Amino acid sequence: MEPQLLHSVADGVATVVIHHPAKRNAMTADMWRALPPLLDTLAADPAVRVLVLTGEGGTFCAGADISSLRDSAGEAQNLAVAAEEALAAFPGPTLAVVRGYCVGGGCQLAAACDLRFADEQASFGITPAKLGIVYAASSTRRLVSLVGPATAKYLLYSGELIDTGRALRTGLVDEVLPGAELDDRVAEFTRILVSRSQLTQAAAKEFADGRTDRDAYWARQAREGGDTAEGVAAFLERRSPEFPWTTSATSATSAARRG
Repeated sequence: MEPQLLHSVADGVATVVIHHPAKRNAMTADMWRALPPLLDTLAADPAVRVLVLTGEGGTFCAGADISSLRDSAGEAQNLAVAAEEALAAFPGPTLAVVRGYCVGGGCQLAAACDLRFADEQASFGITPAKLGIVYAASSTRRLVSLVGPATAKYLLYSGELIDTGRALRTGLVDEVLPGAELDDRVAEFTRILVSRSQLTQAAAKEFADGRTDRDAYWARQAREGGDTAEGVAAFLERRSPEFPWTTSATSATSAARRG
């Protein structure tokens, strides 16, 4: 099978699989290009509530396919940044599920997700210093926001890999599990996410990501969206809520935020 991004949708969860096992799921230029339109399609699908990004087999992603850097490292980096920004702008919760190597562009993609769950044998690294590449400013800022300046400098200055223990301590990873338990935990957690208010999640995502120009918009959505009334009623009636607000009402937000 050619290097590609595979995807499926089930029970409110879209799963995108980085598939290039011959090169440890390294991202080719075509794969970088394919990710933003795929994410836009999934964001517009009312059946999709949560996005999971993972790699084929025992590796998440070993970074960019180095052969793609021969002709124009700058163009390759632009493609990677565009894919990263598209992932960060996805309107629903995003979860990277990491096994094995999560390196370079792979770590860039994982950092663009809202949360990261990892196999305890996974390893993480950002390696532009090994190739003499200036890591993109936007990617550097996102990394610093996630792990702090000291850990970001450690990763970027050295290009060394860190284990899941250090990744967990620094905030690069949110949960670490034995490999045999990872899929069950992800399935359990995504079920929880699907059951929660999309209104709460979408507003929290924008606020947490630092957006400051939509406070009035989200206040209006809270007043008019119906989720609060349904949540309170369900609590009092001791039943599961059926929240009416959906991100399909704001499916254009993803593209707008990247503009």
